Amino acid sequence: MNILQINSSARSNGSESTRLADAIVAKLAAGGDATVVRRDLAAVPHPVLDEAALQALFTPADARTPEQAARVALDDALIGQAQAADVIVIGAPMYNFGITVQLKSWFDAIARAGVTFKYGPTGPVGLLTGKKVYVAVTRGGLHKDAPTDTQLPHLKAFLSFVGLTDVQFVFSEGHGLGADAVARARAEADEQINAVLV
Repeated sequence: MNILQINSSARSNGSESTRLADAIVAKLAAGGDATVVRRDLAAVPHPVLDEAALQALFTPADARTPEQAARVALDDALIGQAQAADVIVIGAPMYNFGITVQLKSWFDAIARAGVTFKYGPTGPVGLLTGKKVYVAVTRGGLHKDAPTDTQLPHLKAFLSFVGLTDVQFVFSEGHGLGADAVARARAEADEQINAVLV
């Protein structure tokens, strides 16, 4: 089993989403027959999608400058990791009601027409199929099933868009509400992991 872990917190240390992603990966790999690739988007940030990147992506491969080819190669590497994975584990904290810029940059990198999705007669078709996805969602407040949760629809929409439809979410909320709330959130999240990874 090939496991790809994506840590998207801005924190390299002390991140609850990374702790949960680590716990999920540890349980998945407990059988010993697993290869784990970890990408920490705080330690090694992926460049944002800007005008230069768009120009590189829309320039035919044989016409790209060396700089454009190098920029596209950065995205190619992330796409290759996603394609090779049997399981993808994402640590996804909520920042200001949405996903982090780190995770958005990863999403932008792996969404490529004709490679990870295509357009058919009835709309887009995801091509990253046959994979299991676990997403550790962490929040400072309490947003699950509330109108303020704009993060979860974004995650579901994007993952489905590229073909990742077998998705299990683990929630840890209330980390800004004091020590008791943090302890309770962590315990509940650990219980969720134990329940979904039997």
